[in-house]
Amino acid sequence: MIAEVANALGDADAPEPIAVVEAGTGTGKTIAYTVAALPIARALDKTLVIATATIALQEQLIQRDLPDIRNHSGLEFSVQLAKGRGRYVCLQKLDNGLAGASAPALIPLYPDEVADLAIEQAGPVMEAMLEAMGAGSWDGDLDNWPSVLEPSLRSTVTTDHSQCAGRRCSYIQQCPFFKARDGLGEVDVIVANHNLVLADLKLGGGAILPEPEDCIFIFDEGHQLAEKCLEQFTLQSRGPATLAAIKEATSWLSLNREALADLTGQDSLIDQLETSFLDLDQHTRTVIEQGEDLAATHASEGAEYRFPLGVVPPTLREAAGLLAAAWDHNRQLASRLEAALDTRREEVEVSLRDDLDIWLVSVQSLVGRADGQYALWDSYAVATEQDPDFPWARWLRLGNNGVGIDFLASPILARELLSTHIWRRAAGVVVTSATLSSLGGFDRLRAMTGLPEAARYKRVESPFDSARAVFSIPPMQSEPNDAEAHTAEVIALLPDLLANSRGALVLFSSRRQMEQVAMGVEGLLDREILIQDSLSKALLIERHKERVDDNRSSVIFGLASFSEGVDLPGRYCDHVVIAKLPFAVPDSPREAAHAELLEQQGRNPFMEISVPDAALKLVQASGRLLRSETDSGRITLLDRRLLTKRYGRAILDSLPRYQFQLANS
Repeated sequence: MIAEVANALGDADAPEPIAVVEAGTGTGKTIAYTVAALPIARALDKTLVIATATIALQEQLIQRDLPDIRNHSGLEFSVQLAKGRGRYVCLQKLDNGLAGASAPALIPLYPDEVADLAIEQAGPVMEAMLEAMGAGSWDGDLDNWPSVLEPSLRSTVTTDHSQCAGRRCSYIQQCPFFKARDGLGEVDVIVANHNLVLADLKLGGGAILPEPEDCIFIFDEGHQLAEKCLEQFTLQSRGPATLAAIKEATSWLSLNREALADLTGQDSLIDQLETSFLDLDQHTRTVIEQGEDLAATHASEGAEYRFPLGVVPPTLREAAGLLAAAWDHNRQLASRLEAALDTRREEVEVSLRDDLDIWLVSVQSLVGRADGQYALWDSYAVATEQDPDFPWARWLRLGNNGVGIDFLASPILARELLSTHIWRRAAGVVVTSATLSSLGGFDRLRAMTGLPEAARYKRVESPFDSARAVFSIPPMQSEPNDAEAHTAEVIALLPDLLANSRGALVLFSSRRQMEQVAMGVEGLLDREILIQDSLSKALLIERHKERVDDNRSSVIFGLASFSEGVDLPGRYCDHVVIAKLPFAVPDSPREAAHAELLEQQGRNPFMEISVPDAALKLVQASGRLLRSETDSGRITLLDRRLLTKRYGRAILDSLPRYQFQLANS
């Protein structure tokens, strides 16, 4: 793996400075990509950015993996953790919150997301934060705050890109986020997560991290990158929240109108902005009414309605066009007011600057909201036909109990987004994970991500001996498409399957079947069942390990999230039972739109999407068994379709070289 990464990044004649490496469990991929990429990044005067899928993996790299590499490799390098604004306290909002009514109120981006916290509730925590920062005992990183913060309080003391005043903020010298960010340009290695990298790139790059052209990116757990990208670029307008935000902004403008006019001399502009909010309220109510009518016709309570081929009906499309124009006008007016305030900031006396800064942040949040709303409604307004090169899904989502409606739009594929923002811009890229290929190749990954064919692709086998595991499919009478019969057969088989197991993991594709099987085997198993979500994931695994350590038998019943990222070595897991092939039902609007698009093109979405994805997920689930060189045990699949369907052989051939015990073969 070191060779593959070094050759891809260090060869000036390589067609693409991109390495895609599937590295099996136990490969040592963190060591491989670090010791290969870091010297090349230094030689090219680039920053190495390691992006993981989760904050937990970030912390593992920072606290354990990278220090170990530094201590034992002979490489000297500096490392810093990068996190978004929302993970740091905003001193301006903290000060404004403690000042209460004596300071101009900030406009919350979405008022219904921020509870009306009484100052007697939030005040003591805010004061403690200021005191800790003043004493130097806390750095403003909320992950380091000693107690868990309620979401409403967290929202009150944090900001985002659209509300942050940036370098013109009065608190810039003490700002925890900017202190952390300023250090990023001086370190050799930045550890981030996928969401932060994608959010930075969505802003054009260089907003938080260095410019992409100055970075070599490592995307660990790279099989999640396409999905994370689509989530980042999804547009949404929440009906009730948007109306509340318009009302809040109107009230704020009315309350501060006289002071703003005196300060800026922009009476006419403020009049126009007030009128703009009245227009927005009217147009928003029109599209909400039309959306609710469509949902009432097509969607059941609490459900979603997806527009076929992403095409919005003419009446809603016309209303969306008017709303998009109204948001565009509002954005232009708010931007002009922001510019006027910014100009005055340099002219007013220092005593007025704090209030002016708060007004600036509020107007900046208006611009940010208008940007997002305009993008969504412009997408709806032009949705007359599907663009084959950049297809979109559009759908409606009813609120709880049928109250309220959301409008959403998302690209169906991440390939053009990733090509534009990463593959064509970065100084170099490594994409790695234990599961990147499917059915023995990288075609599915390329289709999802747009990775160029000229990149270097390599599968590095796990050093663990797969022959130490037995993969079996027992004789079965039912198939999963007969859900009732299949569940009954799983219940009947499980007691004997688990009889000789000390630690077992049983994986299900549906919560309904998991719960039915748990009820059905109650009293039949010689052990207590630990069911996903009955405890936190960490506590459930800890309880399981305690039982095994106490020489008792234990079994975990889990869903898809237990099929990857769960490490149960040795006797903690000597048997993995998989209830059925993990075919994903295309129930999300984006997935359903992708399947629909392929069908329209005369292609087979089952063979192009469902089968490759199921093969990859089966490898992930099976990979829960062998976690060290000495591990052994059994993997049992309770699904005979692998033996009876024409796609079964391709999936079987993509599995590691287990010992196979297959019924009817």
